[in-house]
Amino acid sequence: MNTVKEVRNDIKTRLDEIVSAANAALRGGEPLKELLPVLERLGRGARLPHWYEILLRNGTLPNLDGKSLGSVLEMVFVAVLEQKFYYDTPMLPLRINPARGIDIPTLHLGIKSPSENYCTSEPFFSAYERLLGNDHDAIILLTDYQTRKKSPPLQIQIIKQQYLAGSQIADKNLCIIAKRNRQHLLLDKVSELKKVARFLAYVNQSDWEAKALLHLLAGLTDDMEIEKTVHRLEANFAKSNASRVKKGRDPITERSLSNVMGVLETTPRHIGLINAADNWVIETHKDFGRYPNDNEWTRFIDSPLDGVIGMSFALQWRYNFGPIFKVHKPKTASKRLHTYTYT
Repeated sequence: MNTVKEVRNDIKTRLDEIVSAANAALRGGEPLKELLPVLERLGRGARLPHWYEILLRNGTLPNLDGKSLGSVLEMVFVAVLEQKFYYDTPMLPLRINPARGIDIPTLHLGIKSPSENYCTSEPFFSAYERLLGNDHDAIILLTDYQTRKKSPPLQIQIIKQQYLAGSQIADKNLCIIAKRNRQHLLLDKVSELKKVARFLAYVNQSDWEAKALLHLLAGLTDDMEIEKTVHRLEANFAKSNASRVKKGRDPITERSLSNVMGVLETTPRHIGLINAADNWVIETHKDFGRYPNDNEWTRFIDSPLDGVIGMSFALQWRYNFGPIFKVHKPKTASKRLHTYTYT
């Protein structure tokens, strides 16, 4: 294998085997000792990492937080790749450089290591990553950290793994909605499609108004169906506010309801809906809620929009890998689009 793409494809094919070797190293002993030259090179100051000796002797790690554990997994995984699987490729030596946003820059490949809560936090660069994903593939390593940290000493194993294409590291439900609207609007309503893309990139699903508009965008574009849904949301508004007051929470403002009801003031209704969604972005995010730039727009048009995870953002992205590791009963696409609740 002489190209980066060939190596990545082989990693995808042999991922179970690679993870098995990484788990053997995480149990210490000889499998870890075989990785010593690479771990020493990858260590800070070209020294073996501080956890190496105790892991070698006892098969345990020091008391680490989730971020530090992620660094251990990256080093062990990269050492396994280099020492046991791809020792004859021209890409060696492999490096780890998460500061660049790509953990293994030589292979243009990331590593993410959630535990049983399925979540990780990552730097925020562009809201449109929520729809477009990353520009590089990633290996997702699910560990048993949440369970093991309760019974020290810390013995860690990778319990599940997935290889995701860059475009798949995007929000599943938002991509479904984006794809449906792209099919409907791309031919002759490009400006409206840009508004939809902006709303989906910046939507805050804990906001009642935003979630109501998202629910409408997820549905059919028929005027009558939109009207029926708006009136259901009107009834939900009263119910949600009664629940909030009972719990001592601030009520949803009448302005939010008025903005959703305003969808019915424009014909066709779908255009009124898109304008209401766009107004929400402007009022909520001000200058922060920008339209996609040329590169993002080109990627949006060409993207498979095949996200498979959950994503929300504040100062950082919060990735939720639960959808790819949890077992769910299959649902039809139309049912998936209507799983929103309002509180």
